[in-house]
Amino acid sequence: MLIWLLLFSQVTNLAFLVEHWYYPAIMVLGAFVAGSTPEGGGAVAFPVLNIFLQIDRTMARDFSLMIQSIGMTSASIFILSQATNCQVFKPLLWMIPVCFIGFILGMQFLQALPVYIIQALFLSLITAFAGVYSVAKHRGCQTQFRSPQHAEWGMLLLILLAGGMCASLFGTGANIILYTLLVTRFRMQEKVATQMAIMLMASISIGGFAYRGLVEGTLTHYQFQTWLCAYPVVLFMAPFGALILSRVNKELMLKGIAILNVMQLGYFLFYNPSPQKWLWASIFTAVLTTLFAIGLHQLGKKGQGPTNTADSIGSSR
Repeated sequence: MLIWLLLFSQVTNLAFLVEHWYYPAIMVLGAFVAGSTPEGGGAVAFPVLNIFLQIDRTMARDFSLMIQSIGMTSASIFILSQATNCQVFKPLLWMIPVCFIGFILGMQFLQALPVYIIQALFLSLITAFAGVYSVAKHRGCQTQFRSPQHAEWGMLLLILLAGGMCASLFGTGANIILYTLLVTRFRMQEKVATQMAIMLMASISIGGFAYRGLVEGTLTHYQFQTWLCAYPVVLFMAPFGALILSRVNKELMLKGIAILNVMQLGYFLFYNPSPQKWLWASIFTAVLTTLFAIGLHQLGKKGQGPTNTADSIGSSR
């Protein structure tokens, strides 16, 4: 908080905070989602800023990365402080660099995509994921990430690269993709998978923030001001979400998030509707829903095997 007070006094002021009150207001919910679900705060920040408030897509993406670098990092620190077996998270040491390479590739080659296609892809991704997973009957049971088989390495690396590319477009998404992979292909327990997804996205957010600010040098003074407006909100709300993750009824939370995502997609389609919006949203939603459904169906066919005998982390107790 002392760092925030120092930065706030030097970079912005209370008048700016009052005028841009909607940034911290958005992140009250966004930070809670970031700390308690695999979707990340960007799943709230990006659509609200870019689609509802008509803020430039690049600025909405950057804000998601900047604010998650605080909120999801704060949640990650809380998760690690409660863990009884940090070895569970060791695979992230190689997953994060691969995912960040995908982020850089996305920054270099995907930014020219039409905005409505990016918006349709994002909303379809979070809607399909939350919808399918909230009604699925089967969950993973493993408490640790098993070593991939030889044939799985190519798929795993491609999926991590794709997650990084998604983050380069809308500031989140890598966490959703990793989470889905962990609970389906690797049958991991959902709380452990959520925590790994949070830590992955925290790292990509920090890297993305640094890449935009230090490598490309394109972050503006205005963007730093909006970041500082929401900084203290996410600093406390994301760890609170991580605490709630271990205690709340996860099924009810997932269904609530699914409803929220459907409402966001509906707003996108009916606000200034166009055939292109409907076409791309329909294609993305159909394809992603099918992929998620197949993954969870395969998990169900495998049945619930014995759990890993290694100690689980604190919040999965």
